Amino acid sequence: MKTEKQKMLSGELYIASDPELVADKMRCREAMRRFNQSIPDSDEWKTAKRDLLPNAADNVYIEPPFFCDYGIHTEIGEDVFMNFNCTILDVAPVRIGNRVMMANNVQLLTATHPLDVERRVVNLEEYGLPITIGDNAWLGGGVIVLPGVSIGKNCVIGAGSVVTKSVPDNMVAAGNPARIIRELTEEEAAESHSR
Repeated sequence: MKTEKQKMLSGELYIASDPELVADKMRCREAMRRFNQSIPDSDEWKTAKRDLLPNAADNVYIEPPFFCDYGIHTEIGEDVFMNFNCTILDVAPVRIGNRVMMANNVQLLTATHPLDVERRVVNLEEYGLPITIGDNAWLGGGVIVLPGVSIGKNCVIGAGSVVTKSVPDNMVAAGNPARIIRELTEEEAAESHSR
């Protein structure tokens, strides 16, 4: 029989108040508190960042405040920058590639709930779907990425966009819901590889 954590990470309905999940969240809250109250690039900030996001490259730079559910379910590649007030709800795996840039107030939201009222309200069941952000992507201010979405490598997502469907490599997308505006030119896509 699967634990609630195993159900959560496999995208099945689970109960978030499970003691193991609550303990993981409390560990995350303590690391998040230390991270958000420390000075960027200080030893305290670096230690708190490692405790909060153990699957992140050492050179990831995140401006506090930063918020997440668990931290341990998020993988972050090399040379990633996140500006102020980013949020990652990582009840399902979140994978962020190399050289990704996120402006302020970006939200990666893997968590969702069943439409069935009894399951959602009475049973307090929820579930999550993974999010992937490809290498060299740039997410503008206030972008919201919904559960189950993948954003391809080199993509640019315009400020304020709500990304409800996956976006293939080398695209510029914007709006609510986000729609593909155009494909990057060969020169634009080549520039992003040189960073």
